[in-house]
Amino acid sequence: MNETEFNLLDEPWIRVMDDNCQIKEVSLTDALLNAHKYKALKGEMPTQDIVILRLMLAIVHTVFSRVDADGNEAELEEEDDAVDRWESLWNNRKIPEKPVREYFEKWHERFWLFHPERPFGQMAGLTYGTEYGASKLNGEISESGNKTRIFSAYSGEQKSHLTYAQAARWLLTLISFDDSAIKPSKEGKEKAGGKLPPSGVGWLGKLGLVYLNGSNIFQTIMLNFVLINNDNIECDEQPMWETDDPVKEERREIPYPTNLAQLYTLQPRHILLNRCGDKIMGYIAIRGDSFTDKNAFIEPMTTWKINKTDYLPKKHSASEQMWREFSNIYNNSNGNHVPGVIKWFKFISTNVKLPMMRTTVLSVDYDKNNCSIQNVFGDSLEMNAQILSEVGRGYREEIKFEISRCEELAKKIGNLAWNIYLASGGNKNSKPKDIGSILDAKSQLYYRLDIPFRSWLSSLDPENDDKQEKFEQWQDIAKRITLDLGSELVAAVDDTAMVGHMIDETIYSAPKAYNIFLRDVSKIYQKI
Repeated sequence: MNETEFNLLDEPWIRVMDDNCQIKEVSLTDALLNAHKYKALKGEMPTQDIVILRLMLAIVHTVFSRVDADGNEAELEEEDDAVDRWESLWNNRKIPEKPVREYFEKWHERFWLFHPERPFGQMAGLTYGTEYGASKLNGEISESGNKTRIFSAYSGEQKSHLTYAQAARWLLTLISFDDSAIKPSKEGKEKAGGKLPPSGVGWLGKLGLVYLNGSNIFQTIMLNFVLINNDNIECDEQPMWETDDPVKEERREIPYPTNLAQLYTLQPRHILLNRCGDKIMGYIAIRGDSFTDKNAFIEPMTTWKINKTDYLPKKHSASEQMWREFSNIYNNSNGNHVPGVIKWFKFISTNVKLPMMRTTVLSVDYDKNNCSIQNVFGDSLEMNAQILSEVGRGYREEIKFEISRCEELAKKIGNLAWNIYLASGGNKNSKPKDIGSILDAKSQLYYRLDIPFRSWLSSLDPENDDKQEKFEQWQDIAKRITLDLGSELVAAVDDTAMVGHMIDETIYSAPKAYNIFLRDVSKIYQKI
């Protein structure tokens, strides 16, 4: 077993989908230089894909903030420089080979997965911390000694080890999404004078991730290649492998990163893989670097919410369709702070001629103590790229309004279910939010609206549509779906609800409830 082994630039470890829709493992060099030939990153889980994408972005940011597409030294100084650099790379239709190979040749030694002094993404010589087996490192299992997954994709010896390629993928994923179960070490406490800050989850685990997808990996890289971020030009990039002295301090609280390459290669965990022969048997870990998430606008891949006077990352809800977040993701109004990747796309949309664009969101749910991952979920939304351009400004406002109407429809269908509940003899002192039939009615409406709304949204074309006609089309669809569901709710009631029930001298009956419902829906769509 060699001390220096498995260079990520040369060895296959990144999972991609080729033009034949076959999944294969390729090296980091191959993934970048042939990004235009591969449809998408296809790791075992979407959490893996986003960390690999951010690694690739860190490299692209570092290289092409220093040199142009031809490899000539040319730092970015002005806004126009950034736009020109981005446009020249986009029009090249692939990552330029010469500057990337020259960069990799210079930094080749820093990409060894196993190295006595600089193992990639790890802390050399780590002998203290929390020890875990391979099943905790494998994100498809994410199983520790205290938590056994009953229904697992792996069993027996498959749980006990990983290949080098698997370990490389999951190492980066763990660094970014790890739970907070990791314990402070005795050594770390002693160095800190007896007290260390709480662990917290990995940086990406705190975010409501948002990123753009193209028709191949090259386009995906470019669409998320933000050269003007938080109103600053990305010009002084410093990925973690370029640091001369790797940080070994446990639970270090740091200022905001100052550049995206630094952010994308942040080390929220210090880890050292444990290998035996050609297998990874587990790892040892301590918590690494962290910074406050308040107003951390250096991060371009998250949605935000306002907490009093501060902005915090806003995680996505697994129970809420992505289009219901439309305003939060795409509209920079009423104090909303849109994700940096969206803001950048709006800025360069005149340079990008895409008929359609696909936005992907991703979030990880932890248990109440953040000690284990409970759920990983994502969603995507396709629409005409012009909707985010200046041409589509009016469309964005109208789409936002139609979504608010859908929310009103959900309230009215919930009111109908509530009144039916009372008509059936329900307790008026009950809380509507606790009544299953009300919750089910709202969920069912959103479910029925979901695919029609996505289809309608993807059909919008700001440059060629009759705008009024297209929006009236959706209004008619939404109204019909809502009325159909209301009719079904009333048709399913028993005789008691039809006759009605008196509460506080007021008669509640299904026919009366339905008439109120029809009136309320009519008010929402008075012009239809």
